Amino acid sequence: MGNTCNELLEYCLRGEQWPNELLDRALAIDDGRAFLSVVVERMGDLFEPRLCETYDRLFTQAILRTTPELAPRLRQRTEHAVPATTNRVYVLSRVTLGADVAVTSVLLDAAKRRYPNAEIVFVGPLKSYELFESDSRIQHRLAPYARSGALQDRLRASANLWLDDGVVIDPDSRLSQLGLISVCDEHNYFHFPSRAYGGDGNEPLAKLAARWAHEVFGVEGARPFIAPLPSAELRVDITVSLGVGENASKRLNHAQERDLLRTLAETGASILVDKGGSTEECERVERALLPGMRTHDGAFAPFAAQIATSKLFVGYDSAGGHVASACGVSLISIAKGFVSERMAARWRPDGMVLNESEFARLPALVRRILST
Repeated sequence: MGNTCNELLEYCLRGEQWPNELLDRALAIDDGRAFLSVVVERMGDLFEPRLCETYDRLFTQAILRTTPELAPRLRQRTEHAVPATTNRVYVLSRVTLGADVAVTSVLLDAAKRRYPNAEIVFVGPLKSYELFESDSRIQHRLAPYARSGALQDRLRASANLWLDDGVVIDPDSRLSQLGLISVCDEHNYFHFPSRAYGGDGNEPLAKLAARWAHEVFGVEGARPFIAPLPSAELRVDITVSLGVGENASKRLNHAQERDLLRTLAETGASILVDKGGSTEECERVERALLPGMRTHDGAFAPFAAQIATSKLFVGYDSAGGHVASACGVSLISIAKGFVSERMAARWRPDGMVLNESEFARLPALVRRILST
């Protein structure tokens, strides 16, 4: 399985044409899941502009082999101006919580400002929309998408989406397969090419999205934000997330995670630890907890509301870090598991970033932040 997909990835990275038989074998493994995780995600994570054309060629072939009925929906790219007015603006979800804060929310902010009288519609999963639920300007259109589903299931989710009554802003969404499948009339469609925009630089995605919004929509200073419903829970000093979004390479070992929580507890500050979004994460967090620590178990949006009112967020590079950054909350982000330096730079939230060799600084950093 790994050898086939890694061989295909190497062809892509070299910019060489892959054998059709190799692509067919890769697509047959685990209903296309390995093709997506090993080849497609790795190409995107490198943030190399030259790989965008390769992705388009590769994924087009994958579509034609697995769901040929989607051929008419492959995008025909055209240049067109932004409409002066519109009654509705659809902004597609990136389908991951962190990306919907770091990138999608910037484009929601731009849409609200560019079209102050239009209805703004967030298109995506409910759990992401809940991050903006208290904003009366933003409505919701549900667009289910199985991040761990088979390739054909994900492609059919894209095929089921069509938006024909307003402007569509696409932040390089999985819903459109990164801008490859049409979800509306091309003249209403505006795609932020997050993997290529910014070229070979290392600016974070939030800043690049804001620059693109200024360039395309004339909106200056768009920024990340969240607007969840207020939390009914007591405020805490420190919020913590040990979630890694199914990417185990981001993790510290168990002893290090427990030492991290012990270091935070020794400050005497009140602490809230998120139990994560899976059974595995919940079990891992429970093993690391110290007696008396409060936990959050459930939807992410209420935890995001708690992050927004805390003094400090600590966790892996994750949705929680992007929430803290968007809310101006001090944060300490643990950086591990990035496949390239540019990926780390693109996704880095605005705050303190530590690698494993710098953990000795953690107690002093926490005390300094809590004392200000």
